[in-house]
Amino acid sequence: MHSSAIFLIEFGAIILGLGLLGRLAGRLQFSPIPLYLLAGLAFGEGGLLPLGASEEFVAIGAEIGVILLLLMLGLEYTATDLVSNLKTQYPAGLVDMTLNALPGAALALLMGWGPVAAVVLAGVTWISSSGVIAKVLGDLGRLGNRETPVILSILVLEDLAMAVYLPIITALLAGVSLAAGSVTLAIALGVAGLVLFVAVRYGRVISRFVSSDDPEKLLLVVLGLTLLVAGLAQQLQVSAAVGAFLVGIALSGEVAEGAHNLLAPLRDLFAAVFFVFFGLHTDPQSIPPVILPALGLAVVTALTKVATGYWAARRAGISKKGRWRAGGTLVARGEFSIVIAGLAVTAGIEPQLGPLATAYVLVLVVLGPLTARYTEPIALRLARRGTTSPDAMVAQRSTPAAETLEPVEDSGRDR
Repeated sequence: MHSSAIFLIEFGAIILGLGLLGRLAGRLQFSPIPLYLLAGLAFGEGGLLPLGASEEFVAIGAEIGVILLLLMLGLEYTATDLVSNLKTQYPAGLVDMTLNALPGAALALLMGWGPVAAVVLAGVTWISSSGVIAKVLGDLGRLGNRETPVILSILVLEDLAMAVYLPIITALLAGVSLAAGSVTLAIALGVAGLVLFVAVRYGRVISRFVSSDDPEKLLLVVLGLTLLVAGLAQQLQVSAAVGAFLVGIALSGEVAEGAHNLLAPLRDLFAAVFFVFFGLHTDPQSIPPVILPALGLAVVTALTKVATGYWAARRAGISKKGRWRAGGTLVARGEFSIVIAGLAVTAGIEPQLGPLATAYVLVLVVLGPLTARYTEPIALRLARRGTTSPDAMVAQRSTPAAETLEPVEDSGRDR
């Protein structure tokens, strides 16, 4: 059979399969990311039916998927929002980084993978999944809750930190010297700062230049500009993903909204291809040896994310119910953990890192929606059980009634 025919058959089967898996995930009401990863494992190295003819195209599609993920993320925020969040919520961002990056780094060092792998795994465990969390908030009807701005602020700070983290990890994986790495980081920070400044001061001018009443022209201009900037950023070793993120930030108003609506289907298509591509390059037989470390890391970092959300919501004056909801919502890891791990897999620094990251994300992308839904009722039930223990009942009987009265918390949505 002709090679082009084989390519069309393979790629068509991939897209059709992804569509069916996405429909199945929608009916089961959870993220399709784990199904996409499993599909990649089934048809990749050591899988049931390895693909050949379409692999190169899938690799290019996966790179475009990462770029579109970061572009769409940038379109969600304005430069003013980012600057405001950075000024007011940076303590929560520091707590988030400390509690959630250190377990990943510690595990990599304990397994003898070296400092570069430690920095990579720290990023994998640190960054929550904005896509999964946004969907969960909508599905649970919590977009108007008082704790939701706290959750979004933490996600914004994580996304902004990616603009610094990705150039660092790219330089480390490339094996450049300390001086060259410092230059790369300085360029990245300079470019990010310049884009934020231009976006704040001249965002309307940029948006007016890109704007078009014709959806076709708007799509072509935004997509072309994003790929161009991403390519230039990668050429400067700043990371194509960061370049795309900064383009998204620079656009605002009706242009950002219109571009978001036009690009959403493309993002979903190529993001799905990216997850499949990551699975294609992970041998299923390499997962069992790292499943126990992955499960242990998932449990530890689920607890640290809950602690992060609880602390940040408490700092913002949210009630206990809202604190637990904030913590449980932040547990999910997903697209950006895989993006970070994918850089390391491509660089080939540690063979077991990719399988461990795959198993880790599979666990938490499934567990995340469950913790978002059930952390609050479980925590409150345990708290009530503690107050109804025999010792607590004796203490309560010996306490005057007036001293035991506490304000009753709102059982609603804590608005």
